[in-house]
Amino acid sequence: MSVLVKNLGNGVKNIIINDKKTYNSLSFATLKSLLNTFKKLDKDNGTKVIILEGAGKGFSAGHNLKEVKNLKKRSKYLKLFNLCSKLMIQIVEGRKPVIAKVHGAAYAAGCQLATSCDLAYSTSDATFATPGVNIGLFCSTPMVAVSRKISRKRMMKMLLTGEPINAKYAKEIGLINDYFSKSNINTEVLKVAKTIASKSNLTIKIGKQAFYKQLEMPLRKAYAYTSRMMTLNMMSIDAHEGISAFLNKRKPKWKNK
Repeated sequence: MSVLVKNLGNGVKNIIINDKKTYNSLSFATLKSLLNTFKKLDKDNGTKVIILEGAGKGFSAGHNLKEVKNLKKRSKYLKLFNLCSKLMIQIVEGRKPVIAKVHGAAYAAGCQLATSCDLAYSTSDATFATPGVNIGLFCSTPMVAVSRKISRKRMMKMLLTGEPINAKYAKEIGLINDYFSKSNINTEVLKVAKTIASKSNLTIKIGKQAFYKQLEMPLRKAYAYTSRMMTLNMMSIDAHEGISAFLNKRKPKWKNK
């Protein structure tokens, strides 16, 4: 199987890209499996947070170039890139927070995948790149995700040179949240996941949706939209429970309603 799912407890699920022979390349088969898995977990009430990682030596090298080379037809290329885009949109628009846990390389569409997640952590020796220019194929779809996380000048340098960046620099420019040693990353990422999982599912769902939508809006429209979302949130049982728990200095008991 190119994609595995593990239950880590406390509502945390672990999606593992499991195609070690191709450095977890995003082939048609793997993209379809990932998309279906994310959709399934998004509908699963028992899933609160998703951690995404790659098996073997690294996270993902991007598209499977052997497969890409053999497609040849324009329609097949478009089908591949549209499928990849659907996966990225599913991650962003899905109800569940997604955390990328990166080790080794996250290149091209692999970098796009890690960056599309709500949070991203890596090992200290991880590297990130949009190296398409090196093979005559500009990383146009990966830049959609990455350019929404880092500044234009830094994005253009990655795109125009194709050179990889290390974890330290990736953190400095906002591509990842943080990096840890290989021995600590599992513990640290799971700690973050469990913290998020302890919150109201409903509140997280409303907040994630609002966050990405308001980013694309002009200032006044963004405030009008988020005011409506805050009002919607305030009408929930969990908001009233959370406020009451805070005022009474006790832990909230979420109903996710």
